[in-house]
Amino acid sequence: MRHAKSSWGEPGLDDFDRPLLEKGKKRTRTIIEYLQQKGIKPELIISSPAVRAAETAQIIAHGLSIDKEALRFDKSIYTSDAERIENIFYDLPKQLDSLMLIGHNPAVTNFVNPYLENKIDALPTSAVVAIQFVTNEWDKIFVSKWNVEFIIFPKMLG
Repeated sequence: MRHAKSSWGEPGLDDFDRPLLEKGKKRTRTIIEYLQQKGIKPELIISSPAVRAAETAQIIAHGLSIDKEALRFDKSIYTSDAERIENIFYDLPKQLDSLMLIGHNPAVTNFVNPYLENKIDALPTSAVVAIQFVTNEWDKIFVSKWNVEFIIFPKMLG
C-alpha cells in the first residue's frame, strides 16, 4: 500500500514529518471498507515511520481491528528502493501468512510492477496491490509463482 494523501501546506516542514490531509484519511477509510468486504486482514503491517505512512498504518490497523502489536515501523521503507523493501521479507517469521507493507513512491510502485501485467507509472495514494505468493517461506517469494489478487485505487471506489 502507498500511504494516504499528505499535506504540502507547510513549506518548512521536513518531508518525514508531513501529516495526512483529511482527504487522504477519507480515501483510506474507503479502502478499508473494500478490504473488509473482501475479508482482508493482514497478520502484520510494516510501515515506513514517516508521519504520513505511520498515520496511514494506524488508520488501517484500527479499521481492520488489527492489534497494535501487529504494527511495526521500519525506517528502511522510508527512503528505500524496491530492493530494500525485498530485504524485509528475509526476516519474517515462517508462521506468518499475510503481511501489508505501507510505503512511498517510487519504491512501492517499483516493488509491485514486476508482478503486474499492466505496469503502473505511479501507484496513487491509498492504493493497494495484493499479491499472493505460492510458497510457505518468505525468503522464497521472489522465486515462487504469484498471483495478483487485486489492485484497488480510491478513485475506483467512487
